[in-house]
Amino acid sequence: MSSSDLAMEHERLERESAQLKRAVTSHAVIDQAIGVVVAVGRIAPEEGWRVLRDVSQRTNTKLRTVADHILEFGQGGTLPEPIRTEVKLALDRYGIHCRAEPTHAPGR
Repeated sequence: MSSSDLAMEHERLERESAQLKRAVTSHAVIDQAIGVVVAVGRIAPEEGWRVLRDVSQRTNTKLRTVADHILEFGQGGTLPEPIRTEVKLALDRYGIHCRAEPTHAPGR
């Protein structure tokens, strides 16, 4: 391999490494958001994933962005419209009735 080939391979590996780091971070945020939905909605993790996915699709919002909003909610914030409405609808769609209204975090 020539030095230019090695340099190109190094650049490719650097890009791939950066992409993998972003994916791991995004995955962690999504998992944490599922945890918030599970706790607030008193549902199974699989249902929490479905709720998050549905909200993302129905609001045409990236899953990571929905997860960020859910995490803010879990820390005492509010959910923006239409995410708040879609969370409630998703919980209702799956026959899940949460006791906490998803407008304020529990205990706030």
